[in-house]
This record gives sequence, structure tokens and C-alpha cells, in this order.
Amino acid sequence: MQLSVPTLIVADVYVMSLVALLMFLAWRSGRREPTLGYLCLSLALGVVATVLGALRNMGIDWVPIVLGNSLLVLALAFNWTAMRVFAGRPPHWRGIVVAPLVWAGLCLFPAFFAADALWLRIATMSVFTVAYIGLAMVELWRSRQVIQVSLRPALALMAVHIAVYTLRIPLDHGQPFEVSGEFDFFALVIFETMLYAVGIAFVTLAMVRERAELEYRQASLSDPLTGIGNRRAFVEHGERLLLRCRNAGQQVTLLLCDLDQFKRLNDTLGHKAGDHALISFGQVMKSRMRRQDVFGRIGGEEFACLLADADARVAQDVAERIRSEFANLPFSPSGVLSVSIGMSDTARVDYNLDRLMGEADRALYEAKAAGRNCVRVAG
Repeated sequence: MQLSVPTLIVADVYVMSLVALLMFLAWRSGRREPTLGYLCLSLALGVVATVLGALRNMGIDWVPIVLGNSLLVLALAFNWTAMRVFAGRPPHWRGIVVAPLVWAGLCLFPAFFAADALWLRIATMSVFTVAYIGLAMVELWRSRQVIQVSLRPALALMAVHIAVYTLRIPLDHGQPFEVSGEFDFFALVIFETMLYAVGIAFVTLAMVRERAELEYRQASLSDPLTGIGNRRAFVEHGERLLLRCRNAGQQVTLLLCDLDQFKRLNDTLGHKAGDHALISFGQVMKSRMRRQDVFGRIGGEEFACLLADADARVAQDVAERIRSEFANLPFSPSGVLSVSIGMSDTARVDYNLDRLMGEADRALYEAKAAGRNCVRVAG
């Protein structure tokens, strides 16, 4: 097999230019996602570096060796930056510029710039490539729990790229060698780099789109004022919790909470005070919930929570703590605001969310009729 290096360079420049343009359009047409912007910059720099690298043996070797390779290292740095920004971290500008400056500084030494030092330059560039791609992999891996998107395609692509450039150090001396015929390892590097550029662009687009969809879904399940789950989230997660606890034979208790005299609070102190009351109650409830519990704001001043593996005694203790903590908050004027809580459990109505809500609502009505600021159990 024989790969034509000049042909591959032309194809590489064309394909990378097209991918860079597509990445730019994706960046412009969306929310100006910085990940796409940095990756577009990386691809564009790679195109310029490849064009400059093709000017070797034309009497201006400083252009491809110094300028072209410095831009190539800078392209690698922005590839790392794209993954770093996607992982939620800011650009590391010192880390971006240090390697290109090191390369330019090494070119000042005749032992590095000379024609017979080609292997040394190949090995140095390979080390920079492995280092920056490795850093990109680390950025994604360390933030995998936060990112919550599929990272395997990107990590696999980067691992292959690292493997190729690691093999390049001992195998590519800038001269053809025999592998089932005349074969130039540099041609393989150009071909693999072109495939990597296409692959990382589309994989990154897929990751950005997947994360945007997750964010939209989370926003649709979150109450914008209190930051906790809304009614839709409570129903979705609550149904799954009830099914899981039924299969495990665990009792579930529902607390239905309604802020007392909320309309009066809004009328006397204003809607800002009302919003503050809702936020504060959400924080009180959140502080009392465990990871396995489900809670959310299901109406204007109405909240609900499902306590997993909790009998009536344990749930009533939790309800009393919520009621007491909220009543003792410093912002609440005495006698103006409190919470009434109605309780129901699966021991009475089985694992049916609608029936639990109905029973708890009747218990809540009893708490209101009893003077508010109290807890009542269904039945």
C-alpha cells in the first residue's frame, strides 16, 4: 500500500476546512456554545498549520518548522481547551500558550532546527500531541459525573489518536520503511489526523446537543422560583419511588404541605415577601429530605414529599420538624405565616400516588380546620 503525501495533504486541508466551517456555523446558529467556538478555532489553526507545513524544501524552512508547527501545537491546546470548557472549567491561558512558546524557543537552537534533527522534532511534536490530547481526556473523565452525557466515543477517539502519535515516536524517522511494500508513516499520520478532526467535531456536536437536551429537560422539571422539582417532576419521580418501594416491601408516607394565610402575606407585605417565604420553605423541606425521598412544589403555595421506607411515626416526626423550623424562621412575622401538613401512607391506600394525594388532601383540610400550623394524619 502506498499513500501519496501531497494528495493526503490536499484532502486534509479540504476536509478540515469544511469541518471548521460547519463548526463555525453550528457555533453561530446556537447559543454561542464556547466548546464549539474553541474547537472551531482549533480546526482552523490546524488548517493553517497544515498549509504552512506543506512549504518545506522551498528555501523558507523557518515558516513550516517554526510558524507552522507552533500553530499546530496551538491547535492542540485549543482542542484541550474545548474539552475543558465543556467540562465546566475556564480556559487555562498559560497552558494554552506555553507549548507553542516552548516549540518556538527550541527552534532557536541549531541542533533542533537543523535538517538532520527531523526525528527530534517529530518526537517533540508527538509528545506535545499526546500531552494535550491526554489532558483533554482527563478533563472529560474527571467531570463525567457532572457532565452526564455519553463520553465513550470522544474518549475512544482520543485514545486512538494518542496511540498513533505514541507509535510515531519510535517508528517515524521521516523516511519510508517497509510494511508490505513502500509505506510512509507520515502519510498514515496525516490520514489519521484527518479522521480525528472529523470524528472529534461530530462527537463534540453530539455531546453538546445531548447536554442541551438534558438541560431543557431539567428546566422543564424544575420550579424556577424555589429551585426544587415542580409538579411534573414530583409525579414522575414519585411514581418510580412507589414502584421501587412496593417491590422492596417498604412503606412510603406522603406529606402534603400548604403555607397558611399565604394570600394575606402577599396582600400585606407584597409578593417579594411571598416569594421569599416560598423559597425559604423549599430550603427547609430540602434540608429534611434524604437522597431517596422525592419532593417538590406542586402548586402555588403547596408542596409535597414522599418519604421512602418511612412509617407514620417517622414521617410525623419529620413533618413536625418541618412545621417547627418554618414557623421559627426570623423573616416570618408572628401570626402571619405558618404551614399545615396532611399525611397519608401506603399502609392505608396501597402504592397509588393519586389515592395518597387524595387522602393527604383530606388530612390537610382537617389541619386547616383545626386552626392551621399543625400536622394531621389521614384516618
